[in-house]
Amino acid sequence: MTTQIDKAELLRSLHVPGDPLILTNVWDAISATTVAKTPGVRALASASHSISNARGYEDGEGIPVDDALDSIRRIVAAVDLPVTADFEKGYADDPAGVRANVVRLIETGAVGINIEDSVGAEKAPTFPLEVAASRVAAARAAAEEIGVPLVINARVDTLAGGGEWDDAVSRANAYLDAGADVIFFLGLSDEALVERAISEVHGKISVIGHPGAVPLKRLAELGVSRV
Repeated sequence: MTTQIDKAELLRSLHVPGDPLILTNVWDAISATTVAKTPGVRALASASHSISNARGYEDGEGIPVDDALDSIRRIVAAVDLPVTADFEKGYADDPAGVRANVVRLIETGAVGINIEDSVGAEKAPTFPLEVAASRVAAARAAAEEIGVPLVINARVDTLAGGGEWDDAVSRANAYLDAGADVIFFLGLSDEALVERAISEVHGKISVIGHPGAVPLKRLAELGVSRV
């Protein structure tokens, strides 16, 4: 049986600029097992809306953290692949709470996390940069406490919330400095923005893929590491 540390290291290794990890969001144990059987699937992800809606809650931390953790635990137990979980804002108001909840998340067996920098259910406003970076650092501290090299996908909501480019890039680089492995850069709506982000952010980039977005082949050519 592959250990949790092995799975975390595998997940990190799959983030390759030019050969991006393609993740399908799953909702529960049965969708996880179904997706995991698909040829070419190398890891799984939960989305916050998926586990919330599957249990009758609204997205945006509408689901109690205990229920969110239970859903993630069931997904992890259903498959042998690495699982990364969308953990919204850490279900906590302050970095200490984020750290405590990320410890609990790692105890479910998850080996990756999305953590976002907007304050409420919408993409704006965002936490002050220093506060947002301290929350990423808290997630990294939790991983170090447990001894699992958690893959942190730090989400930058600035552009999606109507903010400015320079602020988004500053946040991305600050989150990398705070311990993030990958930057989940929302709002990269065309090739030029993807290319610019890859040039100005000092680390790996992940983006959302969907019909009408930049095609997967082109995202790979541009150097994206995760979709």
